[in-house]
Amino acid sequence: MKKIRAAIVGYGNIGQYVLEAIQAAPDFEIAGVVRRNGAENKPAELAEIPVVKSIKELDSVDVAVLCTPTRSVEAYAKEILSLGINTVDSYDIHSGIVGLRNELGACAKEHNAVSVISAGWDPGSDSVVRTLLEAIAPKGITYTNFGPGMSMGHTVAVKAIEGVKAALSMTIPTGTGIHRRMVYIELEDGYNYEEVAANIKSDAYFINDETHVIAVPCVDELLDMGHGVNLTRKGVSGKTQNQLFEFNMRINNPALTAQVLICVARASMKQAPGCYTMIEIPLIDLLYGNKIGRAHV
Repeated sequence: MKKIRAAIVGYGNIGQYVLEAIQAAPDFEIAGVVRRNGAENKPAELAEIPVVKSIKELDSVDVAVLCTPTRSVEAYAKEILSLGINTVDSYDIHSGIVGLRNELGACAKEHNAVSVISAGWDPGSDSVVRTLLEAIAPKGITYTNFGPGMSMGHTVAVKAIEGVKAALSMTIPTGTGIHRRMVYIELEDGYNYEEVAANIKSDAYFINDETHVIAVPCVDELLDMGHGVNLTRKGVSGKTQNQLFEFNMRINNPALTAQVLICVARASMKQAPGCYTMIEIPLIDLLYGNKIGRAHV
C-alpha cells in the first residue's frame, strides 16, 4: 500500500502532536517538517526527519498539514496549493470561514489540488456534531459551551500583540454559549500594561467577549493543555417537541486538533479538487482500513 506522504508546516504545539498522529497512522509517512529556521536548533525527535525552510525542498509530498497561526493560513495554503499539494488546516476564525473557502477553492481547482479548512475540533469535529443535531431536530436552538480550558487560537493571537512576552488565554463558559476570556500575560520590558491590555481587548478574537487581562510573573506556571466542550440542542423532530441532545468531551487541545488534521488529510486524498469544510466531507473518508463494518459496530 502506498502511504500518504505528509509534510508538517510549522512546528509548535500542534505540529508536535501532528508528528505523533502521523507516526501512529498506518497509512501515513512523514515527508518532512517545514520550519521558519529550517534545521537550526533541530529538536531531538526530528533527528531522522528532513527539516527544511521551504516545502519545495521536500520530495513527493501529497498533503501539507498547516500548523501555523490562523492569520497566516491563507498565504501558506495558496503557496502550497499552487504546487499541486493538498492542504489541511485548523483555521479558527468562524466569521472568516466562508471567505477563506472561496479564496482557497479557486486556487485548489486551478492547480488540481484539495484544501480542507477549519479542521480542528471547533470549528471542525464540533461542526459535524452540530450539523447532525440540527438534522435530527431541524427546529431548535444549539448552545456551544467551551472550557474551561486553554484556547490555542486566542493564545496565539495574544502573543502577536506588541509588548506581550508570553501569554495564555483561558476560555470560561458562563452558559448558553456565552464565554469569558481570562488572558494572562507576561509583559516585555518597557511596555505599558494598560495599552497592551486595551490592544488585546480590541483584537477581533476578543472584541465580542467579556475579556479580562491579568499580568503575571510567569505564564508557564499556569499552562495546562486541557480543554473541553458541552454542546446542547433542544428542538423539534417532525412535530414532536422537547427533543434534548447533549454532547460532552474533555480533551488535550493540541492532541485532538492534530488527530482531526490527520483524519482530514486522509480524506483530502479522496475528494475532487476544491476547498471543503469538514461537514462537506463524507465521514467514512476520515477512517482508515475496513471502514463500513467497523463504523456500524
